[in-house]
Amino acid sequence: MLSFLFRRLLSTLPVLGVVAVLVFLMLRLTPGDPAAVLAGDQATTEQIAMIRANLGLDRSIPEQFLIWFGHLLQGDLGQSYYYKMPVTELIAQRIEPTLSLAVITITMAVSVAVPLGVLAAWRFGSWLDRGVMAFSVAGFSVPVFVSAYLLIWLFSLKLGWFPVQGYKRMSGGFGPWLYHLLLPAFTLSLIYIALIARVTRASVLETLGEDYIRTARAKGLPEALVLKRHALANAAVPIATVIGIGIALLIGGVVVTESVYAIPGLGRLTVDAVLARDFPTVQGVILLFSFVYVLVNLLVDLSYVFFDPRIRY
Repeated sequence: MLSFLFRRLLSTLPVLGVVAVLVFLMLRLTPGDPAAVLAGDQATTEQIAMIRANLGLDRSIPEQFLIWFGHLLQGDLGQSYYYKMPVTELIAQRIEPTLSLAVITITMAVSVAVPLGVLAAWRFGSWLDRGVMAFSVAGFSVPVFVSAYLLIWLFSLKLGWFPVQGYKRMSGGFGPWLYHLLLPAFTLSLIYIALIARVTRASVLETLGEDYIRTARAKGLPEALVLKRHALANAAVPIATVIGIGIALLIGGVVVTESVYAIPGLGRLTVDAVLARDFPTVQGVILLFSFVYVLVNLLVDLSYVFFDPRIRY
């Protein structure tokens, strides 16, 4: 196990290196000049050239990359062009809302989707099964921003149950913090509930046809125990896999959700940084998201051993 963990941790370094190169090149090769954005519409050519020189954008792309990568190896993500502060501090300020939204979303999605998928498999062919399947198709098909605006219209504007936008930090109290995150988290969780419920249903349905399930039922075990200890436990590997995939997909959903609900997190920061052509900030946030994605995949791989003892590394 330890050797596997060590190998996987080492394998993340080339992945993050490739991501760093690709992100750096894509930002530099796309149209748009950060110096022109910072200078404003009324700036002269000389003023723009001066800003480019101050930012180091007048150097060649290989030289810019070597300078940036050298700082990156020292843990320095650079200075934000737009916010005029270190990117690491900027990320530290914005990580709480994003982390809070992600944790509540995943918790909500798993808590609802797994029991829903198990029940749908148990009642295969019933109205409950057909309802779960219909919800899965609809939930996975409707874009996040469409669901967000519909839920804002219903629960915020019509019913007045939740605020339209905004975020309260946890330091201001657990109640206000949770109250402002429930609707955004529910909006974002819809697509993951649909995805996880569909895979849970398929996986549990497959295990319910196995011989050990018939044996457990023949022994007179309660149906709830059969579903939990035998069906769900043996179907846990694909469910864990899709939960890991869902966490990776969560990154894109966070960007949209934070923009709609005006949550000052990393998703909103990414959008603002892209519009401002703030290269260091975009690079830093994408590298962080990439690291989280690799870490989640590692944790999912390690979870296989606990769900299925037959798996050995």
